[in-house]
Amino acid sequence: MNEDIIKEISEELNIKSEQAMTVLKLLEDGNTIPFIARYRKEATGALDEEQIRKINEVYEYQVNLLKRKEDVIRLIDEKGLLTDEIKNNVMEAKKLVEVEDIYAPFKEKKKTKATEAIKNGLEGLAKIIMSEPSNLTNEMINKFLNENVKTQEDALMGAKYIIAEWISDNAYFRKWIRSYFYKNGIIVSKLKKNASDENKTYEMYYDFHENVKYIKPHRVLAINRGENEKILSVSIDINTDDIESYLKSKLIKKESPTNKYIEEAITDSYKRLIGPSIEREIRSELTEKSEDESIEVFKENLENLLLIPPMKDKTVLGFDPAFRTGCKLAVVDSTSKVLNISVIYPHEPKNEWEQSKKVLKDLISKYNIELISIGNGTASRESEKLVSETLQDIKTCKYAIVSEAGASVYSASPLAINEFPDLTVEKRSAISIARRLQDPLNELVKIDPKSIGVGQYQHDVSQKKLSESLDFTVSKCVNNVGVNINTASPSILKYISGLTKSAIDKIIKYREENGKIKSREEIKKKKLLNDKIYEQSIGFMRVIDGTNPLDVTNIHTESYDKTLKLLEHINLSAKDIGSKELIDKLNNIDIPTISKELDIDMYTLNDIVESLKAPNRDFRDNYEMPLLKSDILTIDNLKLNMELVGTVRNVVDFGAFIDIGLHNDALVHISKITNKYIKHPSEVLSVGDIVKCYVIDINKEKEKVSLSLINPNN
Repeated sequence: MNEDIIKEISEELNIKSEQAMTVLKLLEDGNTIPFIARYRKEATGALDEEQIRKINEVYEYQVNLLKRKEDVIRLIDEKGLLTDEIKNNVMEAKKLVEVEDIYAPFKEKKKTKATEAIKNGLEGLAKIIMSEPSNLTNEMINKFLNENVKTQEDALMGAKYIIAEWISDNAYFRKWIRSYFYKNGIIVSKLKKNASDENKTYEMYYDFHENVKYIKPHRVLAINRGENEKILSVSIDINTDDIESYLKSKLIKKESPTNKYIEEAITDSYKRLIGPSIEREIRSELTEKSEDESIEVFKENLENLLLIPPMKDKTVLGFDPAFRTGCKLAVVDSTSKVLNISVIYPHEPKNEWEQSKKVLKDLISKYNIELISIGNGTASRESEKLVSETLQDIKTCKYAIVSEAGASVYSASPLAINEFPDLTVEKRSAISIARRLQDPLNELVKIDPKSIGVGQYQHDVSQKKLSESLDFTVSKCVNNVGVNINTASPSILKYISGLTKSAIDKIIKYREENGKIKSREEIKKKKLLNDKIYEQSIGFMRVIDGTNPLDVTNIHTESYDKTLKLLEHINLSAKDIGSKELIDKLNNIDIPTISKELDIDMYTLNDIVESLKAPNRDFRDNYEMPLLKSDILTIDNLKLNMELVGTVRNVVDFGAFIDIGLHNDALVHISKITNKYIKHPSEVLSVGDIVKCYVIDINKEKEKVSLSLINPNN
């Protein structure tokens, strides 16, 4: 491991070098990020999953950067042009673009105006001009004329091309100009001539100006999309006079008849070479930063959606709304088993409103349905009206609107077809909608995270980077919650730390042949997992109602001896896990003293204590439960300043979309979220939050409502 890189990582991430080194060593030894975060806290100083992942990312970047530095130094040295100064400059560069700037003058060039001029013997004339002689005679220029350079004008033009490329290849100049662009550049977008934007999607960017250093990520991505769709033209407006003046101050040191040629070369160099190149770099960097921020927003929204608390032990009716083809209903019991599939036609063209209400009432009565989960797609609000009317006389049942994003993707997938081969896509979708309310995490892991629909401009970012980030987020959530090894589907098991497809297949096959797994020890004895996979995964797999009470906790098997030592120390046993007596005793122990007496590190001891107090704890229970309803709201019911309660469906750079019960989610702009200054709405809001909000604008024509979270009456 490179110590200099380790030091850079520790400075960048504000952690100790020992922590970075430990994490990298653990990763090198084949440990997964969830395992390290949960079970190697003493070694890492309790770094979390995000910090561990960042250490790995930064290290990989720095290793690749160092490799490129070494390659550049070798390539320059092979030309016999390497100096100590060049070597030091390369090694001190912080970014890849700085290394490439230094290498540019030494790189083998494709055919350019400058390379042609050099080929025609004009490099000497370029050097004379740059030396700023006291005079430049015809005789001096004529020496460079030949069969390819027939006139003095041709000679001077060729020399200026060479000088222009020298200027463009100067790493110091490029660094200054790049910085000037960032500080003073203005992103400009305009509507292209004859462009068609029928829905006026990009209307705010038809004549748009914003400083490069202040432009918001979502605007960068919107402008990029408009440009890609041939609707917008985009450029960076910059004061070229300032840049040319800077170059003149660096290149022109005294009075000389050649200065006018240097000035012409400067103008050409900037206009033809430097300007377009730097503009591409700036826009590329803005795009990359915007993509990264957009992915972070998506990750955070996805995590909050996945961690919405499950509606445990409830029989749920999944309601997939539709008009012409009918609404599909799926009754799912508390174990997610499908009990009934029905279809009703309350809407156009059949309008079987009363018959549909009767079907709903009969299903609620027959299966003791406690919750109805309505998908938020087409015909959702019309279907909500039906459900609301049905429930007026039924006080034991409520309903919730759930996002059905990705439900159709799942319903047509091989996974869904395998589970329900005899059902249509729409009926499978109704089952998914029911299960989303029962356990969002367990159901949503079956869907490609990109299809869940809680991002912004997700199709405009690097799809590889997006997939990797979202998969990491799903894995983090699944491992933090843990799984019941006897009921977990292959879809959720694939996210468990360390588990491979062959390992999952062995677990599923063993379950099918033996009914259930009775203990974690059984997994080891039957060799369902090899030693490394067992170590990495076993702490995240729970055995409910098994032979060992510790198997229901998130205590790792490697700490069972320590756990039993602690229990013995307080005169209790594993059978007492979760009991009031055990909780009382654990609440009164002195952790630092016990840690020394029993030789258990503080991090592990704390985790053992918390697990013993709440053995089957689901930390999702700390999040807000879904909003359950029994009545309906229409846009005609709304009044300005009206107080409502809604569910946050999506958080984006400019605000958040809140489901208040209308066909379209209402928008609360970032400026209306709080009276305090915030950089991003995610500082205050998360997907799944239940919030009190106030109506500040109603547009019935567009069916759009604007909200404020700030009480207008205060």
